[in-house]
Amino acid sequence: MIRSILTTTSLVLCGVSVTACAQHRPVDQGPVASPEILSSDQAADRQVLAGEWEYEDGAVVTLRLDEQGNGSYNWKNGQFVTTGIHDRTWVGIWSQSENDCEGGFEVTLSPDYTEGEGRWWYTRIGSNESPSEKGGRFHLTRVIVNAERTGDPAP
Repeated sequence: MIRSILTTTSLVLCGVSVTACAQHRPVDQGPVASPEILSSDQAADRQVLAGEWEYEDGAVVTLRLDEQGNGSYNWKNGQFVTTGIHDRTWVGIWSQSENDCEGGFEVTLSPDYTEGEGRWWYTRIGSNESPSEKGGRFHLTRVIVNAERTGDPAP
């Protein structure tokens, strides 16, 4: 009887340990950017991301985002997916099919949502799902077209 109780207790403790280890992530990879279900108010918040943004990380790359904050960029056939925006913190995932890698990002936007400071990290490079390569930091600036700048309607 005591052996049965000890065996059951050991199995439960092992299960908890395995679950905790499976969820462990290196600190420098950043938070998990998992998809979430959005209310209509939260979906409306994403509309502040729609349009073109200049991504600066050594070179400048243009991001083209839809009203959900999802889109693409030309470098390595890149994709950007927004998984959440709360207050001025924007989080999501990115992928580049040409070099077979993906990761996450987090941006702190300015109060007027026209620029932001961010960081990115890898979550996968090829078949390696625990890459040791570090990510980096970047700056975003919204591209404002003349019609938005002047308030004039677009032709």
